[in-house]
Amino acid sequence: MRPANLFISRIAVIVATSVVMSAIALAVRADDAKQLYEKNCVSCHGAAGKGDGPVGKLLKPPPKEFSAALSGEGDAAIAKVIKEGGKAVGKSASMPAYGSKLSDEQIQGLAQYIKGLK
Repeated sequence: MRPANLFISRIAVIVATSVVMSAIALAVRADDAKQLYEKNCVSCHGAAGKGDGPVGKLLKPPPKEFSAALSGEGDAAIAKVIKEGGKAVGKSASMPAYGSKLSDEQIQGLAQYIKGLK
C-alpha cells in the first residue's frame, strides 16, 4: 500500500472511531438528561412537559407547556432559564435556578431533552 493510501486509511479509521464515540457519548448524556429531568423537573412540569406535574398544579401561575413557553427559543435561552431561574429571565419566579446544582454540561443536556418534549 502506498504511504498516502495508508495515511488516508488511518485517518478514516480515526474519524469513524470519533463518530462512534460521539454517538455513544450523546446517548449516555441523553439518559443522564432524562434522569435529571425526572429528578428535578417532573414534579412541576410533568413527565411530558405539559406543566401538569403534581406540584405544578399548585403553583400560581402554573408552569406553561413547553411547546408554548419555549416556542422560538434557542438552546442558549432554554439553558439560561434552567441555570438562572425564571425570575432572572422575566418568567415565573416559581422556576428555581439550577446553576449552583447542575454543571453547564448537565444544563445543556437538560435543555436538549426538554426541546425533545415540545
